Amino acid sequence: MDMYHNGISADSLEGVTWVKSRHSAHQGNCVELAALSNGAVALRNSRYPQGPALIYTRAEIAAFVSGAADGEFTSFTA
Repeated sequence: MDMYHNGISADSLEGVTWVKSRHSAHQGNCVELAALSNGAVALRNSRYPQGPALIYTRAEIAAFVSGAADGEFTSFTA
C-alpha cells in the first residue's frame, strides 16, 4: 500500500485525478482534491499545482465537508 506524507509534491502523485468545486473562481484560486490509492485524499491549491499537497483520511475530509455544509466555517469567508 502506498504511503503519502503531508507536504508532498503534488507532481509526485502520478495518475490521480484532481477535482475542484464548480463554485471555484476562474482566477485559479481553488482547492482541489484527489483520491489516492491507499484510500486517503490529497488536497492542493490550484494556484500551485506542483504542490505541496496535504494528505487527509477520508474521515477527516468527511468531517470537514459536513462542517462546511452545516455553516461552521462561514466566518472564514467574510
